[in-house]
Amino acid sequence: MLPLLSINHATVRYLNNTIFSELNFTVNKGEHWALIGESGSGKSALLQTIAGRFNVTGGDIIYHFFDDFIKETGDNQNHLTHHKLIALVEPKHHFRNLSNTSDFYYQQRYNSSDSEDALTVDQYLDSIVTVIRKNVYWDQQKVTALLKLDELRSKQLIKLSNGETKRLMIAAALLKNPVLLLLDSPLTGLDVQTRAAFNVIIDEIKASGIAVIIATSPYEIPDAVTHIAALENGAISQYIPKDQFKPELFMDNTNDKIDRSELTALLNSGETRTVYHFIVKMNSVHIKYGDKVILDKINWQIIPGERWALLGPNGAGKSTLLSLINGDNPQAYANDIVLFDKKRGTGESIWDIKSKIGFVSPELHQYFPTDNSCLQVIESGYYDTLGLFRPSNKTKAETALRWMKALEIDKYARVLLKNIPASAQRLCLLARALIKNPDLLIFDEPCQGLDAHQQHHFKTLVDTICSLSNVTLIYVTHYQHEIPDSVTKVLRLEKGLVVAAG
Repeated sequence: MLPLLSINHATVRYLNNTIFSELNFTVNKGEHWALIGESGSGKSALLQTIAGRFNVTGGDIIYHFFDDFIKETGDNQNHLTHHKLIALVEPKHHFRNLSNTSDFYYQQRYNSSDSEDALTVDQYLDSIVTVIRKNVYWDQQKVTALLKLDELRSKQLIKLSNGETKRLMIAAALLKNPVLLLLDSPLTGLDVQTRAAFNVIIDEIKASGIAVIIATSPYEIPDAVTHIAALENGAISQYIPKDQFKPELFMDNTNDKIDRSELTALLNSGETRTVYHFIVKMNSVHIKYGDKVILDKINWQIIPGERWALLGPNGAGKSTLLSLINGDNPQAYANDIVLFDKKRGTGESIWDIKSKIGFVSPELHQYFPTDNSCLQVIESGYYDTLGLFRPSNKTKAETALRWMKALEIDKYARVLLKNIPASAQRLCLLARALIKNPDLLIFDEPCQGLDAHQQHHFKTLVDTICSLSNVTLIYVTHYQHEIPDSVTKVLRLEKGLVVAAG
């Protein structure tokens, strides 16, 4: 077998931490690999190492495909390096504004003047630089067709849904016509239809001659994969040919111990709760951007203590609907919307609304500043700020640590948010949503990026919270098995219309 890439006895460091010691990993031509393992096992770190993002301080990484490329082209174009022949699709995007001077920020998509400062899908794809090769397979027409981007071409990046963004990122990676495509949890955020089509997508990528390495769940391994590497505690513990792989042997431990008495104490902070007739009341809500109707004739009433699942495909309007409830969307004032028994536009502030809501979403994770410690991030939930901008309060910090223990992430209390695994970051934001015991919890795809044990533990935690309190819940997911047992009502959207309710 001719090797494409080989890592030999490598020591890999990031910041002051040793990520891998004596790492060995070889990808031969014609092979396609899946990386599996619990959260924090090293899957993302291995992809980042291959992409050249981390320091290799011992051993070596040999990019054999680069020598082949130089032979094929006959010379080195503009001192090209092997990095240009690798494309990495990460869980977070790095989109910038039109003038390329700043990153997007959380509420930008709902502020019309600011959201105009964003490229469209077409403009973004036009900006991708392709390496000149003899046989270039992927062009805009092909990636647009494969990833079903046609209807999105004039849409600004900031207004894309989470799943639409993921499809665009894969398309952009293919436009680079890499030799090696690295995909880090590419199925998170994709709806049922797109996940079902993912095998077709990977098959076509494989047929175009690109080698694929994908970090994924044991139960979401594409058919095109030929080999699996199982990671454990920062090391590859097993190499398994696909035809010998049994996913059930790699299920994470789902044994759970929820401390009901501790949760009861955390949920009973002694504050007298306001009694509401309606948490949410919407009457014929209509939202449009330019000529594009996002939501049409939406009627929805949520009574205190109800638990709803909000379902629908990517781009159905779910995030926009939630933005009206969470106080982020200024178009709420032009509609008949009552939140916590107050009609929008009758004097309540955004902060009045946010104080009653615990919220987490992929967009919040995407844009949340990461320079606070995890404990500070969670304490910031008391103030609804994106980070802690005041001295820490001892009592509130102690409560934040108790919530961290409940979510099994207390070991990260003093670590900066940016230096912990993405799954632990998400759990920090979930703790931030829970800390003030809000009247309404809005969980938008809360289990994205969590391993099976973390998903199970979080689902059990939510059901326990619901059994111990009268909290109202809106839960969004593309995975049926993630919906908590406490959810009894469903609102389903398609193309901005309610197609099922109740």
